[in-house]
Amino acid sequence: MVPRKRFRLRLPSRTLILGERTLIMGVLNVTPDSFSDGGKFLDAEKAIEHALEMERKGADILDIGGESTRPGSTGITAEEELRRVLPVIQGLRGRLKIPLSIDTQKAEVAEAVIAAGAEILNVIGAVHAEAEIFEIARRRGVATILMHMRGRPQTMQKGPFAKNVVQDVMTGLRSGITRARHTGIAKSKIIVDPGIGFGKRHRQSLELIARLPELAKLGYPVLVGVSRKAFIGDVLGGVATEQRGWGTAAAVAASIFGGAHIVRVHDVDEMKQVARVADRILALPRKHA
Repeated sequence: MVPRKRFRLRLPSRTLILGERTLIMGVLNVTPDSFSDGGKFLDAEKAIEHALEMERKGADILDIGGESTRPGSTGITAEEELRRVLPVIQGLRGRLKIPLSIDTQKAEVAEAVIAAGAEILNVIGAVHAEAEIFEIARRRGVATILMHMRGRPQTMQKGPFAKNVVQDVMTGLRSGITRARHTGIAKSKIIVDPGIGFGKRHRQSLELIARLPELAKLGYPVLVGVSRKAFIGDVLGGVATEQRGWGTAAAVAASIFGGAHIVRVHDVDEMKQVARVADRILALPRKHA
């Protein structure tokens, strides 16, 4: 277990304190084909109700996505992505009290959704993201999550995979940080995410969790998304996505003990309990022999 450094994440409407306790980011996929909950919340009213339910259960941030980035996904147009997410965001305006994050790879989508109220931009594959997306984040003053992805969703699980996954992730995240900082994004608005499962073998995803404290050397708060992912199914002998709850709980606890400030999850209620217990253990004084 490692003590977490504390950070202040500055959003347009508020400042989040990171490190006092683990923050829970609830996942809302408004897609027909996401690996875990694709098709469940395509209807805007269902999506809005689920978002509010996650807030009631203790989510600290809501992350909404309109395009699946699961392995093999081919992508959609910006128009289609906006058609899915904007009605939900507009329906949550004035009702959702926690900050909203938009999970997108497109500058056009980022611009429109930030204008509609999103305060965090979740940039998948920050190394090769559109330059304009960083400029939008700077101009709008939103926080930016820089996530590592090796390759593209269409091909990322086909290899070749990195020989040294931690070195590869650190190098990629440093590149993303450099791009963001050169654009003018303040350090107090950046979060890093190792991209568990994005262009990594199952064993490499486990290794990243085990060596998570090394990411602290980057000097930024860390977000980890392990919820229901394929590496958990692999460890458990191939169980289906909906049966990975206990495995997810173990991976979430390990991530928190490794220094994660934010965990991105589907099951907010259950993972909130995991985080509260893990945080209480982290808060205990440490005695050395």
